[in-house]
Amino acid sequence: MIHPSSVISDKAIIGNNVEIGPFCFIGDNVEIGDNCVLKSHVVVKGHTKIGKNNTFFQFCSIGEDCQDKKYAGEVTYLEIGDDNEFRESCTIHRGTTQDQAITKIGHRNLCMVNTHIAHDCIVGNDNILANNATVAGHVHIGDFVILGGMTAVHQFCHIGSHAFTGGGAVLLRDLPPFVMFSGIKHVPQGINSEGLKRRGFSSESISAIKRAYKVLYRQNNSYDEASKIIIDMAAEHTELSEMAQFLSAPNRGIAR
Repeated sequence: MIHPSSVISDKAIIGNNVEIGPFCFIGDNVEIGDNCVLKSHVVVKGHTKIGKNNTFFQFCSIGEDCQDKKYAGEVTYLEIGDDNEFRESCTIHRGTTQDQAITKIGHRNLCMVNTHIAHDCIVGNDNILANNATVAGHVHIGDFVILGGMTAVHQFCHIGSHAFTGGGAVLLRDLPPFVMFSGIKHVPQGINSEGLKRRGFSSESISAIKRAYKVLYRQNNSYDEASKIIIDMAAEHTELSEMAQFLSAPNRGIAR
């Protein structure tokens, strides 16, 4: 169903069973997969490719030019996977040629009201970005991450899988996998154990992750010392391999 008040380019590719409600705008070079729903007043622009079964609520702006003064009209891209939900007034911008020229979002993510995902971000699967979460440019987010309401993430930060931020958190450095980050002082406050239980992690795995957290945050180890210990631990506990890999990669420094 396509509402007659919507404007759709004849160059756009629209899949089967797509619903486009009132006052939407679909630009050139947009591809929308099967069974997507655009509620109303949704704008999709740029070289944007959207997968299947995605829902966009009113006033979403998808695939717009980025808010970067270096952007000079180059062809850049946005790619969205399947089964995502974008609530009211979400904004997602395309990439820049200063990076890989693409913003990419995976599958089964929930972006609540007023979520902003800036240029060149790479977002994995099964994440929840709560109301007013703001993610600056070049940020990488793993899988099963929860960003609490009004979380602000600095550009170029990396957030590991299963991490969690409380409401109002300001994240200026990388956040390792499994770690909870919240509170007035915005400091790490343990691991996301409840989330890990919900995702089927065993008690033994959670205990190993807790031990790794203490190595990183509670035993006065330097970053290099803690990284080496956790890499050694990962040889015995495979659930720590993601944290070991995260700590081994170049980063902005981690939240400590």
